[in-house]
Amino acid sequence: MVKAAAADRLPEVLDATYACLSRYGVRRTTMDDIAREMGVSRSAVYQYVRGKDDAVRRLARRLHDRALERAEAAAVRAAPPAERVHGILAAKLDLVLDLTGRSPHTVELLDPNARLSGDICNAFTARLRTLLAEQFAAAGLGDRDGGPPGAPAHRDGGPPPSADPANTAATDTDVLTPTRAADICLALVIGLETAPDAARLLRPATDALLTGLLPRPTPPSRT
Repeated sequence: MVKAAAADRLPEVLDATYACLSRYGVRRTTMDDIAREMGVSRSAVYQYVRGKDDAVRRLARRLHDRALERAEAAAVRAAPPAERVHGILAAKLDLVLDLTGRSPHTVELLDPNARLSGDICNAFTARLRTLLAEQFAAAGLGDRDGGPPGAPAHRDGGPPPSADPANTAATDTDVLTPTRAADICLALVIGLETAPDAARLLRPATDALLTGLLPRPTPPSRT
């Protein structure tokens, strides 16, 4: 059983786990590898985590929680809606680019179907979806699908599919809801994740997309 008093060295365990995953991948990493990376015995590592699976899950949660903190900070920033939306999407893209840029193995921590961390990935995306939907609702985009802003648009309640934004975009304002607009934005950032120079492209791509998604200000009436 993990000792609560030993939690002060947990960050070191997770750092060592990350280093090992970068070299060997999730499947090939062992507790011996993590212990060797830390310079301690394997039994010492068990004071902080229950095993390799626990270490991987804790690492995945730490990475996603940090990205979510950035997204939530962007969502409440004193800035125009477009800037807040960009900040939320940037938090997701930065997480992906950071992991994929370090090692091909760390991409496993982003796989929504991964045995150890898939639920963490899906919960992260679902929370981003809610944050985005809230931005569009607050900007005045009416939620005409009968559900509250951020409610799942898919029956399974999971994250939106990795679709082309052009295929997801609504052509009728009656179906352009905050949740659908959020799905379109997520589809955009997912599409950028594998694009060259993705970080530079995010800003212009988001600005162009939001031109069609955010409600236009109503001009003052002339009486």
